[in-house]
Amino acid sequence: MTIGYTTGVYDMFHIGHLNVIRAAKERCDYLIVGVSTDELVLHEKSKTPVIPYDERAAIIEALRFVDRVVPQKDKDKFGAWREYGFHRMFVGSDWQGTPQWQQFEEQFAPLGVEIVYLPHTDGISSTALTNFIKEQLEAPPQ
Repeated sequence: MTIGYTTGVYDMFHIGHLNVIRAAKERCDYLIVGVSTDELVLHEKSKTPVIPYDERAAIIEALRFVDRVVPQKDKDKFGAWREYGFHRMFVGSDWQGTPQWQQFEEQFAPLGVEIVYLPHTDGISSTALTNFIKEQLEAPPQ
């Protein structure tokens, strides 16, 4: 059985998130999805998620492609591998070639863990959705 692992904040869940999760499940037998905790998002992005962790985790858990949801409390991917024993780690192609993910590739190669870059869905992001909503709220009434 091939175990896959992917993570995300999944705040303002959108089609790009679904595309990555669906594509990940197509490439493994059992998919574990780490959902970033509110504390991790605040630490990494200096902002509080619009949707609280428990609700984001419930949304991800409801997807038929997901076998298990776990909290992502830090970005220690090696620690996650020790805990969950995954064979493939999935991430959007927009991360390919970045120093952080090149380091993960080097770290995981001797362990036989494959880093799989999945196509990024252009034109959509949680940040773009949040900015659009802010603009609509700030726009003068017509």
